[in-house]
Amino acid sequence: MLAKSSSAALRRLFDAVGPVDAVGIEERVAKYGTRSIKKNAKLWGLKTAVSMVDLTTLEGKDTPGKVASLCRKAVQPHDADLDVPRVAAVCVYPAMVRHARRALGTGTGVKIASVATAFPSGQAPLETRLAEVRAAVADGADEIDMVINRGAFLAGEFAAVQDEIAAVVEACGPAALKVILEVSELETYDNIRAASFLALQVIRPGDFIKTSTGKTSLNATLGNNQVMIDAIRDHYLDTGIAIGMKPAGGIRTAKQALTFLVAVKETLGDAWLTNTRYRFGASSLLNDLLRQLAKEKSGAYQAPYYFSEAAESY
Repeated sequence: MLAKSSSAALRRLFDAVGPVDAVGIEERVAKYGTRSIKKNAKLWGLKTAVSMVDLTTLEGKDTPGKVASLCRKAVQPHDADLDVPRVAAVCVYPAMVRHARRALGTGTGVKIASVATAFPSGQAPLETRLAEVRAAVADGADEIDMVINRGAFLAGEFAAVQDEIAAVVEACGPAALKVILEVSELETYDNIRAASFLALQVIRPGDFIKTSTGKTSLNATLGNNQVMIDAIRDHYLDTGIAIGMKPAGGIRTAKQALTFLVAVKETLGDAWLTNTRYRFGASSLLNDLLRQLAKEKSGAYQAPYYFSEAAESY
C-alpha cells in the first residue's frame, strides 16, 4: 500500500494531467479491431509495420555471430522478391553494440538501439546507469532504451524521476531516447498517464515513450497503448512537440499490429504512421508480417519454418 504522502502526491499529479476514463478506454480500443481494412490498405499497413519493428536479441548467450545474423535479417527481412522494407532498428545489450555497428556499417538505414540503465530492473546507482548509456553511445548506438525508476514514481518522488530522465537525455547526446514506463508495475491507467506526462515534459522531439521491457507478466495492450498515445496527443496540442511511441512485448501477429496502427491513425493521425514516431518492440511479430505479405502475393500461406527465426520479443 502506498504511504499517505505518496498517495497525496499522486492525487496532485492526477489533478494536473487529468484522470483516465478506464471504461471509455476499453470501449474505444474494442472498436479498433472492427475496422475493415481493404487489400491495398492492408498491404501498406503490413509493410509499414515491418518498417517499424525493432528486431531484438536480449539474451545472456548473445554472441557477435548471432548479432551479425540479426543485422542481416534487419537489412533484408526476406527474399528481395517479396519487396519488403528493412526494419527500423536492431536492439542489443550495450556489450553487443560494437558488434552490431561492425555488422551494419553505414548507409543501411537500420538504427542500432541498446537497452541501458540497468535494464530491465533499473536497480543500479544513477552514475552506473549513466556510464552504461555513454558507453553504448560511444560504441555506436543511435538509440537508447531506458527504464524509469518505478519505485520512485510510486513513492511520489516525481522530481527524482524527471531528474533521472533528464540526466539520461544528456548522457545520450545525439542518440534518441526511448523511456520505458513498465506499465505492468504502474498497474493503473491513471498511473500510466501520469508517468507518461512526467517523461513527456523532459524528453526531446524525436524521443519516444515505451510501454514495457517485455520482461514482466503484462506488456503492451491496446488499452495502455491508448492511454499513452492520448498523452502524446495532448502534449503535442499543448506544446507542438511531437514525441514517438513504442508498444513493446506481446504483439505477435500481423492482425494485432494492424489494429495498433488503426489506433495510431485515429488518435494521432498520419504523421505518426512512420518509424520516426512509432515502433513495435516485438521481434517475433516480424515473421508473421512476412507470412501475411507472402500470402497476399501468392494467395497461399507458407509454412512457419519458411521464415528464419526472429529473436525474442521485448
